[in-house]
Amino acid sequence: MIRRRASSRRQIGIGRASRWLRGWKLRPTLACAVGLALTQIPAAAQDQGGAQLLDAIQHQVLDIFEKCRGAVVRVEGTDSDGRLFGSGFFIDPNGTLYTSYSVGGETHDLVVILGEAKYPARRLIADARTGIAILKVDTQTPFLTFGSSRELRTASPVLTIGYPMDLSITPSFGIVGGFDIRYLGRFFATAHIRANVPVQRGQGGAPLLNMKGEAVGVLISSIDNGSASFVLPIEAAEKVRSDYVRFNEVRPGWIGIAVRPSEPGRPEASPPVIEALVENSPGATSGLHPGDVVVQLGKLPIANEDDVLAASFYLTANDDVTVAVLRE
Repeated sequence: MIRRRASSRRQIGIGRASRWLRGWKLRPTLACAVGLALTQIPAAAQDQGGAQLLDAIQHQVLDIFEKCRGAVVRVEGTDSDGRLFGSGFFIDPNGTLYTSYSVGGETHDLVVILGEAKYPARRLIADARTGIAILKVDTQTPFLTFGSSRELRTASPVLTIGYPMDLSITPSFGIVGGFDIRYLGRFFATAHIRANVPVQRGQGGAPLLNMKGEAVGVLISSIDNGSASFVLPIEAAEKVRSDYVRFNEVRPGWIGIAVRPSEPGRPEASPPVIEALVENSPGATSGLHPGDVVVQLGKLPIANEDDVLAASFYLTANDDVTVAVLRE
């Protein structure tokens, strides 16, 4: 889910983290050469090439749909307003699945529909911060393999498969529109994929797939009446599951530092500088100093202020974390 920005400064987590309570461009000469070369190709050949490309894309999308559809399920639950419908997908052969918090987080009488069969489901854990729930059914299941959301780029082609309300299983195809940690003045727990893929009600919790048919995210919320979606990266979902396996609960970590852009006029393109350390925080006793420029947090590189917040999500309370800084 999303949270409000507390202030212009970010307080994030390090060290042995304590428990958290709460493309490229063508050169002009090359561009002209390419344009000239294209004009010399007969129109019929261009049309034929375009048709072949579209045909190849269609076959690839169809192959992914047929390969992955068996691991995608309809999820139903009940709350005070009545019956809710969503989607989900199995992540192992033992009946564990991801779905959205909106359908699996606080509901009861959960049911997973796999083909013609209906299975009662139990909730293992739900995390309102990320917007996902992890459910379990007692049967052997097909499952999706994971890819890396960090290999996606803006304009990467992606596909989702879900169940819109009482309709049949439905694929949707589109591209990655961007990667965002904020929307309309509010912040996500970590950076999300903005997928320009049309979705309908009931597809929340569906998997986002790359063109290898690997799950790279979980659909969390729609944008502009379903014209696009925010997608939780699969690595973030796995962080929630890892915490559950280790501790039977989610354990966010924190560092306790406030950061600011090193170049205030270019906040999105300047490495963050530590402005202050929170008293008695892990960061205050770790050897970090005000003025240090943060360049890596855990395994993730840091390029700007938002990256610190995004990377902090992957910290777990009481784990050691390596932070790389530039000093003086």
